[in-house]
Amino acid sequence: MARYLVTGANGGMGRAICRLLSERGFDVVGIDLAPSDEAPPWRVSLADLSDPASLAAAFDEIGAGGRLDGVIHAAGLYDLGSLVEMGEDEFLRIFNVNLFGAVRVNRLALPYFNAGARVVLITSELAPLSPLPFTGIYAVTKAALDRYADALRMELQLLGYPVVAIRPGAVDTGMLPASTRALDRFCETTELYPVNADRFREIVGRVEAKKVPPEKIAGLVLRALTVKRPKPVYAINRNPYLRLLNLLPRRMQLRIVRRILQNKKTDNEGNKK
Repeated sequence: MARYLVTGANGGMGRAICRLLSERGFDVVGIDLAPSDEAPPWRVSLADLSDPASLAAAFDEIGAGGRLDGVIHAAGLYDLGSLVEMGEDEFLRIFNVNLFGAVRVNRLALPYFNAGARVVLITSELAPLSPLPFTGIYAVTKAALDRYADALRMELQLLGYPVVAIRPGAVDTGMLPASTRALDRFCETTELYPVNADRFREIVGRVEAKKVPPEKIAGLVLRALTVKRPKPVYAINRNPYLRLLNLLPRRMQLRIVRRILQNKKTDNEGNKK
């Protein structure tokens, strides 16, 4: 029986992946920072991806259960904010989970790999695109994770381990309400960007409107794990607004975003500038 490790196992996407793999008869183990509200039929070790000691302790439990046929990286943080107003601690925290967490887990998991074991990294459709304003920290970390997948693929192919990147758009999980709260918080607290909050919400809403259930991502992960020759990259629910914007020259992209988001200023006579 194949045995798979899923990070972010108690989140919406991770839970859907664990459930599908378990239903298909695979042995599933998970890692998550927070405990689940309900006890799943698979075992989840509590660990912090940003804490090497915590991860090492979790792998003592995971390794005791046997070897691994793959690792699926579903853990991730999503935040909105200004790159120049965001504190360094928050900046590093998101990198620590979205990128360095995957690096740490892969290093610990590799000694347990069976022949042909696979690594699946869930990045984002934003990874190869120009990021929208104030999504920068998420876009940068996911782009870095996507490039990490490319580099890891080049190396692990020499050991016989395929590496797959999955680039989803918006997924109907707890991250979407969290993004709305982060957006509201940013619009209320930013001192440098008096952006048109309503228009910004409209842009984010359009990007997140084409969302898919987490079960769709789980099905794609199952395919990446079980087909004979998985694709290096799978993309799903590619947003038409983002694709159209990224077809334009960079200067035009900047101009469009600036015209949409900047508030109109008025001079002393009340005339719009």
